[in-house]
Amino acid sequence: MAEPIPLEIPARDPVRELQARLQNAPVEHAEALLAGYDLLQSLHDSGSLDILRGIVGQKDALIGQLAATANTPEFIRGLRNMVVLAEALGKIDPGAMEAVTDSWTQALAKIREDVCDPPGLWKILRQFRGKDLRRGLLLVNTLLEKFGSNLCHERSNSHEPEHN
Repeated sequence: MAEPIPLEIPARDPVRELQARLQNAPVEHAEALLAGYDLLQSLHDSGSLDILRGIVGQKDALIGQLAATANTPEFIRGLRNMVVLAEALGKIDPGAMEAVTDSWTQALAKIREDVCDPPGLWKILRQFRGKDLRRGLLLVNTLLEKFGSNLCHERSNSHEPEHN
């Protein structure tokens, strides 16, 4: 009858395995280590490392201060406003936003040219004959009309008292 082959597995030594990995690490990860050292030196040179060390040292006080600030009505309102602004920016067609920014830049450039010699009243009134100005006025008037309508709607839905 056959006899079983004895199987002897050597005991695993995790400390020795870690030491072996640590000895091989500089060779296996030389580029990453050098990049890490460069980053560490840059943080030290700029003083950012000292700031980070200070933040870590005062983490309990910092977290307490952040929690106290985050619990104020102003912070909550500001956070909600940022969400609303992000949603509003997401709804704007990028082409329309580009037209607004281009128009703004062009208008500022034109105003800078005319600032030393402002136009007379008749020149300003003659601008009302132009189709582009009337289109712009229509946009501004419509915007103000919708804004006024929403103010009234907002006040009726608001939980804040009305100010007269």
